[in-house]
Order: sequence, then structure tokens, then C-alpha cells
Amino acid sequence: MKQRFIYFSLVTLILLSLFNCAKRGFPTGGEPDKTPPKMVKAQPEEFSTNFDEKRIRIYFDEYIKVKNIQKQLIISPPIKEGGYVIFPQGSSSKYIDIQILDTLQPNTTYSFNFGQSIVDNNEENPYDYFKYVFSTGSYIDSLEVTGTIKDALDRKPEKFVSVMLYEIDSTYNDSTIYKKTPTYITNTLDSLTEFKLSNLRAGKYKMVALKDKASNYFFDPLTDKIGYVEQEVTVPTDSFYTITLFKEIPAFKATRPAQISKNMIAFGHEGPVDSMKVTINSEVPENFKFKTTRHPEKDTLRYWFENLKPETDSLLFTVSKGAYTQDFTVKIKDMEKDSMNLSVNYRGNIPPNGDFKIASNTPITAIDENTISIQNKDSIPVKFTTKLNEKNNSLDVFFDKKENQQYSIQILPKAITDFYGEVNDTLNYKLITKENKDYGNIQLTYNGPEYPVLIQVVNEKLELIAEQYATEPKASYNFPYIDPQFVYFRVIYDTNKNGKWDTGNYLKNIQPETVKYFPKKVEIRANWDVIEDLKNLK
Repeated sequence: MKQRFIYFSLVTLILLSLFNCAKRGFPTGGEPDKTPPKMVKAQPEEFSTNFDEKRIRIYFDEYIKVKNIQKQLIISPPIKEGGYVIFPQGSSSKYIDIQILDTLQPNTTYSFNFGQSIVDNNEENPYDYFKYVFSTGSYIDSLEVTGTIKDALDRKPEKFVSVMLYEIDSTYNDSTIYKKTPTYITNTLDSLTEFKLSNLRAGKYKMVALKDKASNYFFDPLTDKIGYVEQEVTVPTDSFYTITLFKEIPAFKATRPAQISKNMIAFGHEGPVDSMKVTINSEVPENFKFKTTRHPEKDTLRYWFENLKPETDSLLFTVSKGAYTQDFTVKIKDMEKDSMNLSVNYRGNIPPNGDFKIASNTPITAIDENTISIQNKDSIPVKFTTKLNEKNNSLDVFFDKKENQQYSIQILPKAITDFYGEVNDTLNYKLITKENKDYGNIQLTYNGPEYPVLIQVVNEKLELIAEQYATEPKASYNFPYIDPQFVYFRVIYDTNKNGKWDTGNYLKNIQPETVKYFPKKVEIRANWDVIEDLKNLK
């Protein structure tokens, strides 16, 4: 027995030893590869001159893949869409083939900047901003222009912003950016705010930046943001340019109207609606009446009408604004009529500085304040005033609100009358105010050199929380009753003194009004005062 026990013990020790040795011997695969691919040669060679080939092949030291090349590849000067083909796409290879189908410009330096589209096959380490350059002339242009992009209203600029140079020659005019591709182009891609336009020839240029939604190198005011340098850019230059990107308000244009309900036609439009006028040109009864309201969310003017002859099959309208006029015909269909539907801006909690509003989908034409009452939680009547807000099509109710209080608002029938004579039923609303210590308070100091300014508090989405308008220096600017959250402070320099921020316009050579931010994000906490001096704005 003893010998058998010793035998089994030896066998067990040997097996465990073998297992441990085998375990220690498993390959780990080593450290991950962090080395990006590198070019080893190109046919034709880089920086070739008198280039007249139709194919370029670029070889790398390992297998590579091409990723997101439609967005990453920047060819300057641009080659028209369909003017080149790149292989491979979607598979790995040790080379890239570029087939050029377009006719290249003579005596021109071309650069193919691949951004971060070339990655190795295994770890996808990018070959950062690899560029292949050649010239159809006898030398390589080597001049550069540099700068940075900022946004007119947002804290950070857009990603993938195109920066373009248009040569100022006999064919150039202000509308060139709408219909011609640029002479040179670069892109900030997804991680840069600074840009560099390289391999330029000497000359005078117009510099324009676009957030080019269609990626077609043409400015579309309806979708694209634009920025530009006002003066001519003369190359060579030592200047570092800052371009402010903004979204234009397009020129006014009416779109085809559509009947939405039995007695309402929606007139869509582009551009500002102020002073837009809708005139009916059809013969209508003497008791025909109409009223217009703005859609609260869309660029639409609602045309409400009543007492139309039943046999009417169409209506003729003219939409006008200033010198603009456009005629439209609207076919009239038998549709369901709109009924008055009321909504409120607060349910439950209301801040002490908030105003209660009751909005209607149909036009409000009359209010009866005598049918409205407000009581606090002790059933004591609360004084209030009301206003018919025609711009927002709402009944606005104003009253002083105390902390930690409850208010019962009762609106009896016929308090609100709409365009069609409909009235409300009895409405009851409960509103509650929190204790003042549940809010944070902000005290800002601004001693800037320019006035007037708008001093604003915005949330992390840059949505407006509170603002004050300053026409002259003041000791401080106080913003009470701010819900706990992270906020930013910004100052808008109201150059035209109209009380709001105004964007730019390229053709009118108007830059957007300047907006500067306090450099840090600020946390608002309950029962806490935030005190900041708005200096070192950026």
C-alpha cells in the first residue's frame, strides 16, 4: 500500500509539473501593434512634375484598408465627381490604385490628402494625413495659408468644415461660390479647428469656409453654414486667418400653400415672416372673414377663414413681402373642421419668475378676465392680470408667486373665445412653487468696452435660460431662481442695437454679431450663489 501511494504521488506531481509548464508556455500574442502603415514607394513618384498619367499606385509596408474615404479624402484642386476611382475599397491590400478619369488642369499642383482613411489591416492604426502630391507643370507649388475656424454662436465649430480659395481673376464675382468649384480646398476633418491650405501658387484669392452638407463644393444657403475673410487673401502671406462660420437667414420665398383643415390653409415660407402678407384674389361673400397666426414650430403662416360659399372649389391668393410677390391657387376640399384645443406652458412646478400661458391651436379673438380666478393653498384670492398675446396666440396670466406655495387657477366657460366662436369649458390648473433654497442664484459682473450687450445664461445644449440687456455699465447682473444644472455664460455684442443676436450675410458682406463665452462651464447648485466676473471672454 505504501509503495502504491508513493507511486501515485509521483505520477500526480509529474502531471502537475507538466501542466504548469504547458500553461507557462501558452503564447500571449504579444503587445498590440500600434505602428501605422507607411508608404514605401509610389508610381509615379511623389512630387512628380509634368504629370500626364491616368493611374497612380501607392505601395505600403503592410496590408492596409481604406475607411470612410468619401469624407476623409480631400483633393485640391477638386476633381469633379466621377473624375477618379480608388481601389481597393472594402478589402485589404498592400497598395492603393487611383485611376484618373477627368482631364487635369495644366501647370497645376495637385494634392491627394487621405486624412485618416488609410489604416492597417489588423489594428486599424491610421496613417495620419498622408498626402500624395504631383504637378502637371514643371515645378511643385509650395506656398501655404493657415488659419482657424470658429462658430458664430456655438462654443465649438462644426466638424468636417471645408476651407476653400477661389482665384480672383477675370471670371470671379460674388456669386462664384454658388456655381463654381474652388481653386484650392482643404478640410478640418473631425478633430481639428485649425486648417492649412498647401501647395498653392502665388496670387489673389477669396477665402471661404463651408459646412458643406451636400459635399459638392457649392454654397447652398438653405442647408450650409458659411464663413469668409472680407479682404482679398494675397499668397504668399504670413497672416493667420480666423473664419467665423454662421447660418444665413435665406431671402424670403413663399412655398406652395396647402389646405390643412376645412377652414385653414398653411402658407409655408423661407426666410423671415415679418410683414409677410396674404391677399385673397377670389370673389368671396361680404361676410367672409379671415385671420392669420404663426405656427409655433414651423416656418408657416396659418390662414384661417370663415363663411366661404359651399360651392367654392378653389381660392386665388397673392403672397407678398416688400418687393416680393407670388400668386397661388389652392384647391378647396371637404375636410374636417378644426376644434379649439388649449395647452399650457407649465403643469405642476412653476418658477417664481415664470408666467403662465394658455395657448390655442385656433386663433384667440377675445378673453374675459372676469371668469378667471386664482387662489393660494389657503383659499385666499390672488391678484392677477391677463393679456391676449396675438404673436403667440395665447392668454398670458401674470401674478406674484411666493415660495413653497400652491395656486389653483380656475377658468370658467367663455373665458376664451376663438375665431369661429368656440369657447372653452371649465378649466382647472394646479401650480406649485418650490422653496427658494431649491434654486441657485447667479451674480455676474461685466465691465466690457462695448455696449449694448446681451448677457445670457444658457444650458449645456446652449438653450437660453435667462438674459439681460445692458446699454451701459452696471454694478452687477443678477439671475435668480436657476434650477440646479451646468450652465455657460456668454455675451452678445448687439452692434445694430435691436436687442437680439443677428447672423451674417455673405452677398451683403455682413459678418455675424460677435458672441463671446466665459471660458468655463459652471455648476449651479441648490441654495448656492454663483458670483463670476465676465472677463477673459473667448
